[in-house]
Amino acid sequence: MAEVDSTYPVMPEPEWAKPRDKKAPPPDNKSVIDSLKKTAFVIGTALICFAAARNTITWHVERFWGASGDLWQGWWMKIHSLFGGDEFLLSFVGSNVVTFSVFWVFSALYLLVDLTGRPKWVLQYKIQDGSNQPLDLKKLMHAVKLVLFNQIVVGGAFTLFLYPVHSWRGCSFTPELPSFHWVLFEIAIFTLVEEVCFYYSHRLFHHPRLYRYIHKIHHEWTAPIGIVAIYAHPLEHLLSNMWPVILGPLVMGSHIATAWMWYSLALMTTINTHSGYHLPFMPSPEAHDFHHLKFTQNFGVLGCVGSAPRHRCHVQEFKSL
Repeated sequence: MAEVDSTYPVMPEPEWAKPRDKKAPPPDNKSVIDSLKKTAFVIGTALICFAAARNTITWHVERFWGASGDLWQGWWMKIHSLFGGDEFLLSFVGSNVVTFSVFWVFSALYLLVDLTGRPKWVLQYKIQDGSNQPLDLKKLMHAVKLVLFNQIVVGGAFTLFLYPVHSWRGCSFTPELPSFHWVLFEIAIFTLVEEVCFYYSHRLFHHPRLYRYIHKIHHEWTAPIGIVAIYAHPLEHLLSNMWPVILGPLVMGSHIATAWMWYSLALMTTINTHSGYHLPFMPSPEAHDFHHLKFTQNFGVLGCVGSAPRHRCHVQEFKSL
């Protein structure tokens, strides 16, 4: 297991991360109830809207899917042939190649801006203005080393373990791709599974007895950049970064191509969330950026759970930084 360089300065522990006095009153659970209510409302509203609009939406999407379906199928056939249809190679080698490539290609786009300050027009969308300008190269290299360890050692070992699990769950490795409707349904399930699992694992690592030993590493970056999306203690990377994303495809027994698409989407989402830039037409990373700055609030991925009302009270303060 990789250890954090003891010579590298880390952020002091916030007051809330210290063990709570046993005589102190129990924490208020109202925010948890509010989060559950918000989640139920969001999911319920989304289902109603989807049910109302699905005929129109699916008609347009099916036209696109039908026009490009042969293209996707052709590409997949080439990939499938490249691996000789070998299920182990597709599960282990293919999954690692896809996730490694997507992570570094997408994060490199943000890293280029952080290192060069160009193109300059992007800098106006910096959330914490002036942060990481210039970027601390020693701090960056420290992060890169742990990220590579997590990808190669932790990720490699875990995907090796996953191959027999894929077989047990009946995951498909066939040359034929699943239908558009089924992929769309699975992505919705994956999103819900990730939101719930990440939220509770994230809250667990914020527990005072665990934070100082595990999650504190990730919070060294109070103004995050793209690659620190998986800059974390190896145990946290396994349980909080990988498991919530991988669990959905395992539960659904998904086709490996669907799993690859989901892994890529999840990686690009978390890189954007940690990028420190709120670019036009991209999902806002402000909530998670605030979490890194204050070490509290916004524990979820989408904000359905873990975004307590207290966060709204700090929005103006955050934007004024």
